[in-house]
Amino acid sequence: MEQRIFHGELEPQEVAQVILAHFNQNNYKAQQFGSGEQIVVQIATREMRRAGGQTALSVTLREVEDGVAVQIGKQDWLGVAASLGETVFTAWRNPFGLIHRLDDLAQDIEHLQLADRLWELIEASARAAGATFELSERLRRLVCSYCRTANPVGEPSCIACGAPLGEEQPDTCTNCGFVLNANEIRCPNCGQAV
Repeated sequence: MEQRIFHGELEPQEVAQVILAHFNQNNYKAQQFGSGEQIVVQIATREMRRAGGQTALSVTLREVEDGVAVQIGKQDWLGVAASLGETVFTAWRNPFGLIHRLDDLAQDIEHLQLADRLWELIEASARAAGATFELSERLRRLVCSYCRTANPVGEPSCIACGAPLGEEQPDTCTNCGFVLNANEIRCPNCGQAV
């Protein structure tokens, strides 16, 4: 499961509403479970869809300090694979029969791109709300371990007592927004080099 963290003025319910509005139409149905600090949105193909195979995936939206953690589960693609197999078998038996399966083929390709389309939608709605992978302004403060004074991120030493702050500087992964420790060379969430 892939997770990304968006820091800023963003609530799980806002993201859930965007997902529901976008995916609860045409061949897809979307439904929300839970509310408040943790919401799960499930997206699946409709029972009486026009074309393509069956697929589903779930999105977990969890409130974190100054933002939202979004986790997309593994997509159920077995129904899509069966539909693609039927298309291949039809083309093998009678190449002209493929014409009747073009709509199914197009829909199956769209279903396989569901997670990518979902991430694009979530990132666009986060940007619209001013949320990013960078630390929020409130979290961009360091507390000096000697005198407990809040200091802006990037200060080499405490503005009150002068103690060094170098080891305590927070940062986030530019790929997924995960808050990193100073000594990490790879993001523990997505594995990207920092």
